[in-house]
Amino acid sequence: MSQSNINKGYQMGDQRNMQDSSEDGIGCCGCILMGLSYILVALFFPFSLCMTIKIVTEYERAVIFRLGRVLPGGAKGPGMFFILPCLDEFKKVDLRTVSYDVPPQEILTKDSVTVAVDAVIYSRIFDPTMSVCNVENADSSTRLLAATTLRNVLGTKNMSELLTERDSIAHQMQSILDESTDPWGIKVERVEIKDVRLPVQLQRAMAAEAEASREARAKVLAAEGEQRASRALKEAADIMAQSPAAIQLRYLQTLNSIAAERNSTIIFPLPMDLLSGFGKK
Repeated sequence: MSQSNINKGYQMGDQRNMQDSSEDGIGCCGCILMGLSYILVALFFPFSLCMTIKIVTEYERAVIFRLGRVLPGGAKGPGMFFILPCLDEFKKVDLRTVSYDVPPQEILTKDSVTVAVDAVIYSRIFDPTMSVCNVENADSSTRLLAATTLRNVLGTKNMSELLTERDSIAHQMQSILDESTDPWGIKVERVEIKDVRLPVQLQRAMAAEAEASREARAKVLAAEGEQRASRALKEAADIMAQSPAAIQLRYLQTLNSIAAERNSTIIFPLPMDLLSGFGKK
């Protein structure tokens, strides 16, 4: 049987128990106590209004227990409601989305690397009655479950996956937490991995590896540039060898660039054609 089916069974059982408790009534003793409570309210009217009238805001709900049983109709609010003194007890539940940090967890990854990871959880209560009746402290229980889930999920990942697949890990944690907290009336809306802190020695090793990789790529690029430059020079030399006048034009361009720099010394290259005549004699 899957976890979702088990949770649904628990939820249906809790709802049946609540309905049965409301249908059974409060009995004769309960009716007598309720009558005495009404008499007490009437005797101390209007001062008793301070104890019997309660107000909850738009983002809150009140779960009322009368003689230990939840009143039919579920949570009350928003607005004003009436309670009986000495018989009714109510608990306010905040329906707004709350965020809390998961303390940094020391986790041993799948490839035996110890890292410290912390996360942030966003959750809200969608069923106030379940959050009060099914769990003692909904917020604290959700935080403890989030810390445990964080360790369990990240323990199955490699360090490279932990650094590059944060979104998928966050979605996986959200689905696990949402399924686990559903019987508590809590909806986990979002999970974010805040920071992954690596050991100092591992950081140095990774930095040295990255630096060596960059130097290797730089050397390869420099070698490719030298290779391309040598090919271009060879093609230029072949073209100049076919046209002797091109060499003279290149000489003149070189002299022009030297003169533009205002140098006091100008070097005139000796054409190789003049030396060829002496060689023949």
